[in-house]
Amino acid sequence: MASILKNLKLLSDPSRLRILLLVEREELSVAELQEILSMGQSRISTHLAQMKHAGIVEDRRNGKSSLYRLKTPRPADSKSFSRLLGVLKEAADEIPQAEHDSQALKLVLRQRQDKMRAYFDELAGKFGRHYMPGRSWKGLAETLLALMPPMVIADLGAGEGTFSQLLARHAKKVIAIDNSEKMVEYGATLARKHGVNNLQYRKGDIEEIPIPDGHVDLAFFSQALHHAQHPERAVAEAWRILKPGGRIVVLDLLRHNHEEAREMYADRWLGFSEVEVGKFLRDAGFKKVETSVVHREEETPHFETMLAVGDKAV
Repeated sequence: MASILKNLKLLSDPSRLRILLLVEREELSVAELQEILSMGQSRISTHLAQMKHAGIVEDRRNGKSSLYRLKTPRPADSKSFSRLLGVLKEAADEIPQAEHDSQALKLVLRQRQDKMRAYFDELAGKFGRHYMPGRSWKGLAETLLALMPPMVIADLGAGEGTFSQLLARHAKKVIAIDNSEKMVEYGATLARKHGVNNLQYRKGDIEEIPIPDGHVDLAFFSQALHHAQHPERAVAEAWRILKPGGRIVVLDLLRHNHEEAREMYADRWLGFSEVEVGKFLRDAGFKKVETSVVHREEETPHFETMLAVGDKAV
């Protein structure tokens, strides 16, 4: 291991310190570090190469990728290594992004361990592929909704309200919010036509929701957050309108590179990472935040759908 002075000089860069704080806790690949740090691959690889050359980190092959970790010191280097660990512990308190990195690391580790996700992805791929009498996605959805207790639900960015009308069959009340006057008129007309009396449409922005504080049990965004100018404000508004003990549910696109979506679908954001959405929820005050990728489209460009949930404390 290099001298303590050389190590301190090398670690004067905050980005390298952030990386070292992470690989001191867990072996991580470059791709995982990218997800946690939101940095480019080449930048992270350069930092790792410099620290590997200095003898601070080491790597090992794991399939097609390499996992990086803090290098295990030789007995002769134990004193310098202890000093380095001391610097790291102090740095963790001074780096603003350290808490975010810690939360993102937990998410990455959970994704690694979530073997059941692969199983359910395979199961979902088979469901509906072969005909079986009485089995359908609609039947499954109706069953799950029937298990839902009567609630006041805000469907935020509801569009024409297809999902709002489905929710209204089992909810105490559904308030559908959309900023398009035509969408609101169409949805309201459809609800009246079908006698859905517990469904109310309101014209409004999801960043300034026309619902009083603490009014709803469930705030639901379905493929709406990537249309928001400031998605973090929309999430904060959801927290405001929820009753204590209420829950937020977000279905949105996982981050992608399909630029045409900006023109084709008026998307402001090309999806979000699980880390980003988790941060939106935690910053707004939500607890017990969980995220997962629940669907991947088979057709190009293979959009993926992410689910995020969180609770407003009682």
